[in-house]
Amino acid sequence: MTQPNDTTLTAKYLEQAVELATRNVSEGGGPFGALVVTPDGRVHEGVNRVTRDNDPTAHAEVVAIRAAAAATANYDLHGAVLYASCEPCPLCLASALWARIDRVYFAADRHGAAAAGFDDAVFYDYFEGTRPELLPVTRGDIASSDAPFQAWGAFEGRKEY
Repeated sequence: MTQPNDTTLTAKYLEQAVELATRNVSEGGGPFGALVVTPDGRVHEGVNRVTRDNDPTAHAEVVAIRAAAAATANYDLHGAVLYASCEPCPLCLASALWARIDRVYFAADRHGAAAAGFDDAVFYDYFEGTRPELLPVTRGDIASSDAPFQAWGAFEGRKEY
């Protein structure tokens, strides 16, 4: 039996992510679905649960990453691939980076999401530095600011990441 090529697998997983997203709408969730496929071939699903769970971080990609990390008992998902029904937002991209996901594929783009009312363009503007007023971030200079890092450095049981 021949193995499907990368293009065939990508299309298969993207179709599965789109199906998850579509089904999630009928179940009261947002129109986003994602899969994390780990190197062992296991598929870990996630759907948007923001409004269902009142969790602004419960984007489909983040939910799929959480599922993969829990199932593998490892926060480092090196070698895994993320497939998303839509172009990942900055939160989801940052989550994929922290999880050390190797590659991301997506179906719809951010412009399609914006047309449906999910416009995250302003977040991209913020991270590009053109809209700092959206969320002012200021360092508070206090003497104990390095205490947690000193405790971390001295903790013999720490697990590096």
